[in-house]
Amino acid sequence: MARTILHCDCNGFYASVECALNPSLKYIPMAVGGSRENRHGIILAKNESAKKFGIVTAETIGSALKKCPNLTIVPPHHDIYEEYSERVNAIYRDYTEQVEKFGIDESWLDVTGSLKLFGSGEEIAHIIKERVKKEIGITISVGVSFNKVFAKLGSDLKKPDAVTVLSEDNYREKIYHLPCDMLLYVGRNTAMGLKALGINTIGDIASADERLLSERFGKHGKMLSLYAKGLDSDPVKSYLDEREVKSIGSGTTFPHDLTTAEEIKTAIYSLSDTVAEKLRAHRLKCSTVQLTIRDKDFNTITRQKGITPTNALHNIATECLSLFNTRWEAGKPVRMLTVTAASLSDTDSPSQLSIFDEEEKSEKHEKVDAAMDAIKQKFGDSLVFRAGNMFAENKKNTRE
Repeated sequence: MARTILHCDCNGFYASVECALNPSLKYIPMAVGGSRENRHGIILAKNESAKKFGIVTAETIGSALKKCPNLTIVPPHHDIYEEYSERVNAIYRDYTEQVEKFGIDESWLDVTGSLKLFGSGEEIAHIIKERVKKEIGITISVGVSFNKVFAKLGSDLKKPDAVTVLSEDNYREKIYHLPCDMLLYVGRNTAMGLKALGINTIGDIASADERLLSERFGKHGKMLSLYAKGLDSDPVKSYLDEREVKSIGSGTTFPHDLTTAEEIKTAIYSLSDTVAEKLRAHRLKCSTVQLTIRDKDFNTITRQKGITPTNALHNIATECLSLFNTRWEAGKPVRMLTVTAASLSDTDSPSQLSIFDEEEKSEKHEKVDAAMDAIKQKFGDSLVFRAGNMFAENKKNTRE
């Protein structure tokens, strides 16, 4: 039986939420990102007015301000974005149980079983799009197709506030001329490898010898061949499928390579702080920490170690810093870092510590973190922050 799959993508999600909260931002160039005063951080999202100046996601604040000196920079509010994401997905669930999130701002919907109730896939897409606009105050783009890959591609083809249908009759005409990196899971390195084989478009992938793709890219090559031919059969998971949280992580690609011990330590502590805060919010502790490191040439290593169960920043950061110092050549540039907490357990679960003073130190760190969480919840994130972060920011200001 033919399937009808939607891919719903919230347009410029972070920026759209900020504009919904403060409508005056809709009419000026605005982006969500780091500090305007310190020109620190990257652009996370931008509104339509900012797009007209050529501002793109992931460029540095400094670069964006050169393009648009009057750009308004709004700090991110991740808790609010999570809330809006849930509200949007609640609308999706009015039309099907098969709703699979693909990040905070994207979801697949299998509406095959809903066609008799609500109309065709295209009609359902328009209904959902208008409901989100009216009830949530943001816009979405929707791709409608017979599999997940083409539905995702459809939502990318026309933005914002649009519906695009890729059917079994028209998909070759509409997508085979597009560059191969528009196909899902074709990243920069894969695109370069395809280009080296003379494969430049999605149509080229579809017509390429599958054995050649498999020899060059392994299983990934075979998968891309099937995707380009419209043979993706991956099901849309149901939101009712409760998936246990197995790990909590935080990572970032830096606007410039990190080389000094001070930069590395600050970055690891910042990422560990985010992970530790999420652990405490979920009343969890981790007994494994994992550190992923990538250099400018995209060489990546991942290392992990077992630790005493904890959700304290100091403990997580210290262990990750130890992993870094023992596994990475001093002074070698770092482009990306990710800190992950795994082997999770409830905070009420008993744990065995090797020495009593270690337990006392761990409890001390956890009490400090809990106190900071309470202050942040009551007064906001800006009132209290780590001394290490303040030192790093002061050093940055001095250099500038």
